[in-house]
Amino acid sequence: MSKRTIRLATRGSSLARRQAATVKSALENRRRSVELVTVETRGDQLQDELIHRLGRTGAFVRSLDEKVMAGELDGAIHSMKDMPTEMPSELVVAGLPERASPNDMLLTPEGRTLDDLPHNAVVGTSSLRRKAQLLAERPDLEVTPLRGNVDTRIEKLLAPTLQREHERRLSSDDDDDEIDLDDESQDWFDSLAEIERRALERTVDTEYDAIVLAAAGLERSGLAPDVPTQPLDPTTFVPAPAQGTIAVTALSENEPMIRQSIDHPPTRVTASVERTILGGLGGGCVAPIGVFARLRGEYVNTVVRVLSQDGSETIEETRDIPVVNHLENAQEFASELRDAGGAELIERATRETPTSPSRQE
Repeated sequence: MSKRTIRLATRGSSLARRQAATVKSALENRRRSVELVTVETRGDQLQDELIHRLGRTGAFVRSLDEKVMAGELDGAIHSMKDMPTEMPSELVVAGLPERASPNDMLLTPEGRTLDDLPHNAVVGTSSLRRKAQLLAERPDLEVTPLRGNVDTRIEKLLAPTLQREHERRLSSDDDDDEIDLDDESQDWFDSLAEIERRALERTVDTEYDAIVLAAAGLERSGLAPDVPTQPLDPTTFVPAPAQGTIAVTALSENEPMIRQSIDHPPTRVTASVERTILGGLGGGCVAPIGVFARLRGEYVNTVVRVLSQDGSETIEETRDIPVVNHLENAQEFASELRDAGGAELIERATRETPTSPSRQE
């Protein structure tokens, strides 16, 4: 690759642009000129669809990679958890920056823990995996679909509580049918974060007691300080494979420069183990599968959890996989999990998951 400007594809959401900016900055630190090009994906076009209904895999990926394979762009920036485990033969994963937190986070207006949520609490998530894990711990919960960008989901969570407080303050300040905010109410409004002010104006159909988001998305969006959060234990609420990891795909001739500039070898090892196990298990985004790998010296400590959609059945195991030959060992681990009942759970989940064939990629 010559010293010309490197053109990289990114989705247009606020979170995607923030992720892309970190890649751009890393490459520019190596004295490369970088241009980010926004590409709309099938997943972006169908905002009313849940992730698993968009098709088997690749709802947020394929449109970007097609631009790379056509030679229009030099690479594409993805959230790696959205990538199919089987990639086009023309492409390689050219760079994996250091992974952000892989954890899931519970968000509530009051800062409650999962155990503190009331009986039959309404929890929002678009993820089959998160739904199954929540129900495995709290079968009484009403887990309800939730889509939208990170800020949209948070606004939907905060809106009812903030609107009730706003109405209470207006009522207390009302004098002869004329609304005149006193200093205390004005101070309250002025103290609100921008996302809270937007929530005040949002109309919502469902009142959520809590929602679950990826910690990495929350942090990269810069919204973590604006809402109370509780981290969920990643050995119980096992993250999606490669959650928190950014990947840059490219043609093989463009790999060396990108890899040398931004690749984080420990992240490549753990992400490769997680995705190899996912590929060995099958199921993609239509089955509740969590895989979480951590480097521990000469081993990759790996937790896998496969669940039924209602969380009532689970296959889970932890194994220390040697870093040497970690891909082969990960494949063997996946095969053993399938034989131990994982294959049956995944097959059942796949049958039970409705998809829209016309909206598959």
